[in-house]
Amino acid sequence: MFVALKNYLSLIKFSHTVFALPFAMIGFFLSVRDGAFEFKPLVLVYVVLCMIFARSAAMGFNRYIDRKFDAMNPRTKMREVPAGVISANAALFFVIIMSLLFMATTWFINPLCFYLSPVALLVVLGYSYTKRFTALCHLVLGVGLGLAPIGSYLAVTGHFSLLPLLFSFTVFFWVSGFDIIYALQDEEFDVSQNLKSIPGYLGKKRALRLSELLHLFSTAFVVWAGIYGHFGFIYWIGVAFFCGLLIYQHSIVKPNDLSRVNLAFGTTNGIASVVFACFTLADMFIK
Repeated sequence: MFVALKNYLSLIKFSHTVFALPFAMIGFFLSVRDGAFEFKPLVLVYVVLCMIFARSAAMGFNRYIDRKFDAMNPRTKMREVPAGVISANAALFFVIIMSLLFMATTWFINPLCFYLSPVALLVVLGYSYTKRFTALCHLVLGVGLGLAPIGSYLAVTGHFSLLPLLFSFTVFFWVSGFDIIYALQDEEFDVSQNLKSIPGYLGKKRALRLSELLHLFSTAFVVWAGIYGHFGFIYWIGVAFFCGLLIYQHSIVKPNDLSRVNLAFGTTNGIASVVFACFTLADMFIK
């Protein structure tokens, strides 16, 4: 049983949950700071579970849909489904269960979240198809993860607000930018299989420039959020750290040297998200 659990956690890259979950926590606690919501631990549990279920469904579906391409790609042929560790039918069943759990959990939050849950699933599951017809697939992934701050705020308040939306745009541009970096590894394969991606469309050098531009927009929105939200000094330390790691990941990835893409994509962005969220949350409640 432990081995099976380990295989499924590997299938969905559970460790990558750290990308969006910290921003979901920011959205959740913004409602507490603004006095729009009385803190209820059970609702926080529901929000965390929604993040886990939705992301698990999205990653599992991606592995299921892309299994034939993954089997042909030397970089991905040892993933669980093409390697036969998890069958395609088992992966699809897992996706269905995670999707149902996600929708069921939203029911316990509030009616609006439940009614919007199919839309959220459409975005995060639909991403897996986009590489078949548009190079803008990275932006669709950005939309999916960018729902975290505004989604968690909406979950506990039942209404929209500009500040969590600014954090959602921060995530949108940040994720879109680093997904382009990750896709650099498959430029040649994508072109050979007529799959669409920014690196395949623009080439590695120009794709990196576009990634830098997207991260500049992410920086602009995180600064805008700080000014609009009247955050203090602690928040700006987090912003400096977050932006510093954006600069760092671009300094270690070059068009002719992709040896540190995984460091830039996984480790650097995971640390950036967690540390920034910690400073932001500390600024909210430490006076």
